[in-house]
Amino acid sequence: MNRLWFILLSVFILNTAQAQQIFSKKIILMGSRFDISVVETDAEKAKEYIQLAIDEISRIEKIISSWDANSETSLINKNAGIKPVQVSKELFQLIERSIVISKLTDGAFDISYASMDKIWHFDGSMTKMPSEEKIKQSVRKVGYQNIILNKAKHTVFLKLKGMKIGFGAIGKGYAADKVKKLLISKGVKAGIINASGDMNTWGKQPNGDDWYVAITNPLNKKKAFGLLPITNGAVVTSGNYEKYVIFNGIRYTHIINPKTGYPSSGILSVTVFAKSAELADALATSIFVMGTDVGINRVNQIPTVECIIVDDKGNIHKSKNIHINEK
Repeated sequence: MNRLWFILLSVFILNTAQAQQIFSKKIILMGSRFDISVVETDAEKAKEYIQLAIDEISRIEKIISSWDANSETSLINKNAGIKPVQVSKELFQLIERSIVISKLTDGAFDISYASMDKIWHFDGSMTKMPSEEKIKQSVRKVGYQNIILNKAKHTVFLKLKGMKIGFGAIGKGYAADKVKKLLISKGVKAGIINASGDMNTWGKQPNGDDWYVAITNPLNKKKAFGLLPITNGAVVTSGNYEKYVIFNGIRYTHIINPKTGYPSSGILSVTVFAKSAELADALATSIFVMGTDVGINRVNQIPTVECIIVDDKGNIHKSKNIHINEK
């Protein structure tokens, strides 16, 4: 190649790489903050991609929201104990996968948690423990085994009257996965969808580096334990250190065991790495309920999933393939 042409081509490639930028938008959707970031050279294109992402999240919310009286999820709940409800293939498959995760976690994850009576309050108003009987009664309608699916007809039936399902522990992760898939199909080479701690990434930063996530110390949020790269995958961090009550010297936090009705204890934060934000989201919640030892043991049995747990003493526990780049 002519040396001049080689130099011009090199300059062109360099300028193209330099022209790539991260374009971002913060927005409240599904009752949570979403940070949508795409790597692009053109600001108008980036704006279009971000709007596509917003539209997709809004579409998903209309299907899975239990607050929207017209959503498919609300229709299922209204007909609990009465009749099966035919739903879209998308919602049916999400419920199917949710039940698989319930089985995988021995019921620590359960979308029928929405049936729980709200007897725990983490706003400072509680002065004593609820009675054992009240706690037992609070979960009487919870149980994924009572979600009856008919694959041939795409129907969902909740066996118990007053039973409800909700996607608070998996919905944001699912939305992050769907947006990532949509933007990749439209030609977006790299980006991050951050749904209040449920992150899904693809591609690389404009400078060619991997995306990184900081593992924060929940006892000192200004300090991070270290940095971990995320390569075309998802990471979800759930914290349990802001909403809690203390009775008899025991700290009870806002994530409640759907099988027992008692809040989880012993863990401050869980970070899960997985191929999908949906799975990472569900597992992060489940680990609080399962506890450190059982949680890590379960994660070690699932291919391509890793986790970091910070317990209430500030100790760090890691699954077998986690290697932290200490700061």
